Amino acid sequence: MTAGPPRLRRRPRVGGDGAPEVFCADEQNVVDLDLERWQSLARQVLDAEGVRGACELSIFFVSIDDMTDLNVTHMSGSGPTDVLSFPIDGGAVVDIDDGGGSRGPDRPDPDPSDLPLLLGDVVICPAIARSQAPKHAGTVDDELALLVVHGVLHILGWDHATDDDRVAMWHRQRELLEAHHWRGPAPDSYRADMEDDDR
Repeated sequence: MTAGPPRLRRRPRVGGDGAPEVFCADEQNVVDLDLERWQSLARQVLDAEGVRGACELSIFFVSIDDMTDLNVTHMSGSGPTDVLSFPIDGGAVVDIDDGGGSRGPDRPDPDPSDLPLLLGDVVICPAIARSQAPKHAGTVDDELALLVVHGVLHILGWDHATDDDRVAMWHRQRELLEAHHWRGPAPDSYRADMEDDDR
């Protein structure tokens, strides 16, 4: 089992002088949200993952219709989903650390002195979070926290395409939730078999 993307553990300052910023927008009206709370959780995840320097992450909370459109358009999905991540320069924090890797033909190598580095966008559908919470994370609050952490980890290069990657990502999610959301062990409402989930 791996511990996740090893290059993410020893990341230098990226994006020049400054500190990571997280922007949140509530574009739905089904679930009341405390945007400052989710903004703070995302910042804590960035800090725990070693992200330093001036960079920006955006989190959008959207309606079922908007999430369906995004899922169909960008992921070839057939309906709404709970969370989508759209890395912009999030992979650059990995590339800068190990001095290699390709960003594709349409992206130049990042210059760490540029201000700011755009990590990417996380899109969350609170209505889906509310409907799946009882059989998933337990409460709507815990489900939203899980989706924020999950989405930010994807922006930073974590994935669950293989069994080893999935186990490592689920383990890291739980560590981050226990450290920054529950401030202690996961409650009983957080299903012990979450690691079997295919998110």
